[in-house]
Order: sequence, then structure tokens, then C-alpha cells
Amino acid sequence: MPTERRLRFRYLLTPDGIERDRELVVGADGVIRAVEPSRGPWDGTLALPGMPNAHSHVFQRALAGRGEARRGDDSFWSWREAMYRLAERVDAETMYVIARQAYGEMLAAGFTSVAEFHYLHHRADGARGPEMAAAVQAAARDAGIRLRLLPVLYRHGGFGRGPSRRQARFVHERLEDFLALLESLRAYAPGVAFHSLRAVAPEELAPALAGVEAAIGADIPVHIHIAEQQREVEECLQATGRRPIEALLEAVPLDARWSLVHATHATGPELEAVRESGATVVICPLTEAYLGDGLFPGRRFFGAAGPVAVGSDSNARIAAVEELRLLEYGQRLADQARARFSDETGLGASLWSRAGAGGARALGLPVGALAPGRAADLVVLEPGAEPLLGHPPTGWPDALLVAGDRAAIAGVYVGGQRRVERNEWPGRHEAAHNFDAAVGALFDD
Repeated sequence: MPTERRLRFRYLLTPDGIERDRELVVGADGVIRAVEPSRGPWDGTLALPGMPNAHSHVFQRALAGRGEARRGDDSFWSWREAMYRLAERVDAETMYVIARQAYGEMLAAGFTSVAEFHYLHHRADGARGPEMAAAVQAAARDAGIRLRLLPVLYRHGGFGRGPSRRQARFVHERLEDFLALLESLRAYAPGVAFHSLRAVAPEELAPALAGVEAAIGADIPVHIHIAEQQREVEECLQATGRRPIEALLEAVPLDARWSLVHATHATGPELEAVRESGATVVICPLTEAYLGDGLFPGRRFFGAAGPVAVGSDSNARIAAVEELRLLEYGQRLADQARARFSDETGLGASLWSRAGAGGARALGLPVGALAPGRAADLVVLEPGAEPLLGHPPTGWPDALLVAGDRAAIAGVYVGGQRRVERNEWPGRHEAAHNFDAAVGALFDD
């Protein structure tokens, strides 16, 4: 069996920009050993680094297209009730089916790794165990996507409120029970997440983090939902006298291990404090638009060189390109100006690279860049895709971000192995059939 393979491309997006006539020397472990000049023969025209998906609730893929009829004053909070109804019905077998479909879609859409913010823990009958997390892990393995599992601590139903019956499958009343779950998942090399300050009170964060570090180690990614909704900010102010990010900063010392998901309603001083801490902000533009959350003040954070990643969150629409496009266009609408995240080379290459770097930080994995020591995870573009017509390959990233979608992606590699060929991935048709039947049965009432 060969110890290495070589993948050759006419153009390669590296941390130094788009380089011509390059080959990746890939070890048997799927890690890039070197990037060298090449004369072909070519495996593709332009390769971009695979995009890390820094925030996913994979079971929510089953909600896409549901709950869109007007029901009074709809908001995130009314959508959440629909999510609870779904969560009550999903068992481990159905979780696998949903995740297998969603993870295949992620690969086809350019996401080659995913941070799974997993809080649907317990069985429908209330029994404790790792079955739900194991189903997620199995689906990621079978799809071929790189997984960072983030088991979520969830203790309360809101600021100063106990959990409701509908939240029972998420909740660990005792920290010891949650730590036991983490121990049982050590083989999956998990990180950890705290659902939010609504679900884990600020004064509980430091002892919980200390317990996690004692159980599975300190060198792990730590994620939290924060300041997603105006109502969340108001309730946090009422309960603690602090805005959510202010309360978080007082509760624990943030560092580069931390990722703050959404941070939609952050103030300038809060963003500066987050940037100085080294924490990453994970923005989910499609879901934030889908739920009516608002716009993250990204230009201010980006301009100060804050690390930013993107995630598919609710998975209502799974599309790496479109997450980045809406990130850019949202700021254009807010600022009434163009070229919010461009540099002197354009928009596509710089924004793709920056989100890839931020995603690697958020996942705590060597991904998101085509460089020695990083995983050989690639998104390949070829001539003929309509959005790329008339552009030289060096202009394809801009054309992709402005006009493209997954149809422009010719191939996707994970660990040097080609997993997707023009939107076809192994097991696609069987996964779609199973998903159709399982999700139809969930809502057959």
C-alpha cells in the first residue's frame, strides 16, 4: 500500500493566495506533507480548502420547509416550539437517518468537517446513555465527513427557570451525569459546549469547565450560544445586570479554545473584548436569516482581525458558498456599501480562506487550509460551471461567491480521498430514500 499520494492542480488556494501548477503530497493518514511545483498530469483545475462547518444541529435538518405558515407573531421562540416537537420524536435510528442525509449534503455543499453541537442526548423514554451521540458519530463516519462532536451541557429552561417537559431530553440536572456521558464518548475525541447562559447559569460555568477538563482534558474546543436574540439579551440583563457577553467574560476567562456562536447582538466594547481574548465568533447567516435573529456586526469584528467561522446551524439550507455570500451581503445591506470583506485580491479567495482558518480554530482540528500539516480536504472547481463562465481560474472564487452554489462544485476530497463527484456521494440515493420515509413518519399526524 503506498505511503503517500500526489494530487496535482493547475491552481491551488493556499494561505499565500492562489498559486499555479502545484501538487499536494498527501500521506497515508490523509495529511498534507508538502506543497510542491508540478507539471501535471492534473487532477483538477482549481482546488480550495474544504470549508469547516463550525456549528450544526444535525437533527434539525428534518424541520427544513416546515412551520412556515403564519401563526400570529412568529419568531425564534415560536420556531423553537416546533423544534421541541421534533426532538420529542427522534430516536437513535431516526437520528442516524437524518444525520446521514445531512452530512452527505454538507460534503456536496463544500463542508468537509463539522462541529456537531449535540444536545439531543437522552432516549425518548428518558433513559440515559450515549446512543444518540453514537448515532451521530456513525452517520458522520458513513458519510465520510470529519466530525468534531460537541456534547452540550444543558441544565435550565431559561434564566431562573427550571427545564420544561419538552426540554427533558436535553437536560443533565447533575454535572456528574454529564461528565459521565463525556467519559463514555472519549473514543470520539469530543470537545464540549455549554448551550447558553439561559441553560447554564454564569456562576455554573467555571466549575462545569473545571469538571470537563478533569474528565477529558483541557486542550479541547469549547462552544456556547451567546446573544442570539434581543429577548435573550433583555432577560440576561434582568437576571444578572449584564449583557450575555459581559456576563460570560466575567464568569470565565475566554481564550483561543472558545467559540461564541452567533453573538448577533454584541456591542462594540464586547466585540473588542472577545477579539482580545482570542475567541472565535461563529456566524450562521442562513439560519440567522431563517429565524429572523438579526445581523452580526461583522465588519467591525472582521476589520479588527477577529477570527470568524461559519456554520449551517439549523441546516434549513446547507451551502458553504451561500453562508459566505449572505455574510457579505448582509453587511452590504447594513452599511449600504459594497466590498465589506474584500481585500486587494477580491472577495472570494480572501473570505473563503478567512472562514476556513476560523473554522479550523473553532473545531480544534488541522483543517481549513491547504498547507503542510493540514488535512487534505479539498473543494474542486472545473471549467463549464455556469457561474464561472468567462472568468479565468484566478477569478473563479469571486464568481463562486457572487453567483455560484453547489452546482459549481465538481468534486470534494476528505483526507485526500474523493468523496463527491458533481453532487453525487456514496450512498446518496439510499440515504435520501431512508430520510424521506423516516421524516415523513415523524410528521405523519
